[in-house]
Order: sequence, then C-alpha cells, then structure tokens
Amino acid sequence: MKKHNSYALTLIGLHLLLAVYSLSGFFSKNAAAQPFLSWQYIAFYCGMMAILVLYAVGWQQVIKRLPLTLAFANKAVTVVWGILWGALFFHESITPGKLIGAAVIVAGVVLFVKADGEEKRHE
Repeated sequence: MKKHNSYALTLIGLHLLLAVYSLSGFFSKNAAAQPFLSWQYIAFYCGMMAILVLYAVGWQQVIKRLPLTLAFANKAVTVVWGILWGALFFHESITPGKLIGAAVIVAGVVLFVKADGEEKRHE
C-alpha cells in the first residue's frame, strides 16, 4: 500500500510540476512584449528561467521514481494548462476544438496511466 501511495503522490507532484512548467510560456510571452533589457523584460525573463530550473530539478526527481515513458506521456497535459493560462492571462478564447483536443490529450494520458497500472499489477 505504501508503494501505491508513493506512486500516486509522485504522479500528483508531476502534474503540479507540469502546471508550474507551463507557466514558463506566460513569462516568456510577457518578456517578448517588453523593451529589450528593460526591468520588466529582465523580471519576466528571470521568472521564466527560475521556472525552468525548478522544472529541471523536479523532472529529475520524477524520473527517478516513475518510468520515463509514463512521465513523458503525462507531459502532454501541459497543453491543457497552456489553454487555461492563455484564457486567464491573455484573454484567448477557449474554442470547442481546443476543448476536444484537451479532452483527447487527457483521455490518452489516463489510458496510458491505467494500462501502466494494470501492467504493474500483473508483474
């Protein structure tokens, strides 16, 4: 049971890490909109770099605990976070096509995780 809880916590941590990682796009998009080397540009750029460093360290911890194929399959969820951040921060519209695409991505990740769980149970 303890191993199952650790596995679930690692997956939750991975998704939180991916949510934070997806914010790097917010920072880079805002940095690009600022005059080069202005304090706003530097602040957004530093924010982006901080997120990427945090992600790199977190990713290494995740792949120590999960199979790489599983961790990498879950990375597709950043598209869903990107849609959410685009709507919240940049007032981009969420179209039916985006929702369908996000649903397909989430369904694929869920199927992959379930299949991996079934495979582990039979070992």
